[in-house]
Order: sequence, then structure tokens, then C-alpha cells
Amino acid sequence: MQRPDLFDTDAITRARLRADRTGFASFLQDEAIAEVQERLKEVNRTFTSPAIVGPRAADWAKALGLPDAKCVADEEVLALNEASHDLVISALCLHVANDPVGQLVQMRRALKPDGLLLAPLFGGETLAELRDCLSAAEVEVTGGLAPRMVPMGEIRDLGALLQRAGLALPVADSTPLTVTYETALHLMRDLRAMGEVNVLAARHRGGLRRDVLMRTLALYAERYGQEGRIRATFDIVMLTGWAPAENQQKPLRPGSAAMRLADALGTDEHPAGDAATPRLPPQKD
Repeated sequence: MQRPDLFDTDAITRARLRADRTGFASFLQDEAIAEVQERLKEVNRTFTSPAIVGPRAADWAKALGLPDAKCVADEEVLALNEASHDLVISALCLHVANDPVGQLVQMRRALKPDGLLLAPLFGGETLAELRDCLSAAEVEVTGGLAPRMVPMGEIRDLGALLQRAGLALPVADSTPLTVTYETALHLMRDLRAMGEVNVLAARHRGGLRRDVLMRTLALYAERYGQEGRIRATFDIVMLTGWAPAENQQKPLRPGSAAMRLADALGTDEHPAGDAATPRLPPQKD
């Protein structure tokens, strides 16, 4: 039995075309491009056969200084040849893929051995404030809740996608970005100008009622207002992985360490669960 699509691909296309016609808001794309540039500097390798996947792949190729990159659309079947590229970049579009693992598998297959995959996408903290206020307003006003916002994956789950796709040395890390707007309505207009709107296949087709919208705006200002403006979080998660190769660094087998961690740290070892075992405090961003 075929699994129904989560996203409406026709709605995705319409949203992107509308954003292009009305003036594309590119600042999040620019942030993601800057993150990719930083990772490429850290790798310190010259890539001779790159490919970029996404609706604005040509813009990314120009911004990244990769004029010879193969640019392909983020369709269900990617127009990439097997083992043809030493670098593949997914250009901030994987979060609306109906089969993200399938997309990653195709990109991994397109890589040459020891080729690099970089895939920035929106993560679970993206628009947390708007989700909170919109859902609270709709429940309060209508007594129900409709699927109005695209779900985003948590970083742990997104990192697991790399392993499922067969990529080596998988890493997922997050770069939260806080942006302020005059009102939540200005935020919504910006999302429309990015093409990042509700494209769920099961979305409510009737639009947002005015009373729900007005209550959303009021709750947003009340809960997340600061100095006359409201804040919005965008969580850009970077997925990094490599096509498997014989000469890659391999993790050590369990039990193969040459010395105990306690000896290396110059401390005493305590059994698991012992009251003397130090506990690390939770980390904050």
C-alpha cells in the first residue's frame, strides 16, 4: 500500500512561483548559503564536479562561486547521474520533501567515493512562536485545530536520516536565528514572500478566519513581544555526510581503546548510577 504524500507538490510550485512574482525574500537563503560557505572552508578541499539541488540552485551556484555546478530541481527523482559528483548540496528544500530519505539516498548515489553532501534545511524550532500562538488562538476561538503549518523534524531525527541513507561520518548541527518583526502579520507576509507557506496535502482549504487571525496577532504580541516588536525563530539544521570510501576514518570498535577514559582525565572511575558519578548540567544554546 502506497503511503500518502505529506506535501502537495502542486502547492509547493505555486507558492514558489508566487514568491518569485511578488519579490522573493532571500535573507534565510542567504543565511543558509553563508553556513555552506563556512563548511566548505573548514573542509579545505577543491571540488571539481559539484551539484546543487533546489528551486534556486542557480542562485546558490553563483553565490557559492561554483559556476560549473550542475543545478537540478528538487523533484521526486533527481536528475543526477550515479557517482558523478564530489560535492552535492541540497539548497534549503529538503524540509518539504515527501521522501527525504529517498532524496538523500539519490544524492549519496550521485556522489563519488568520499564525496561530500551538505543539506541545510529548517529544523524543529522553526517558527515555534507562531505555531504556539496560532494553535492556541484556533483552539480558543473555534474549539478545534486544523493542520496549518508544515511540521519540521527534530535535529536527532534529521541526523538519523543520514545514516538511513547510507552516508558515512554523519553530522547534524543547528544554527538558530532570531528575527524581529513589527507584528506577526509582517512575519506571515515575509513567509509568503519566501514561498514558505502551508503546503500540506491535508491542509485546511478554507483559509484562516479573521477572528482566529486577530487572536493570533494578539497572543503573539502578548507572549513574544519585545520593545514594540515580536520575535520569530528560524532553525537552520545542517546535515553533513560523506559517500563511503575505503580510505575514510573509521570509528574504533567498542572495547578497543588503548587506555581508560578515567586515566586520560586523571580522575576516579565510579560504577554507573553511583552517587559519586558527576552529572553534567543541561546545555543551553
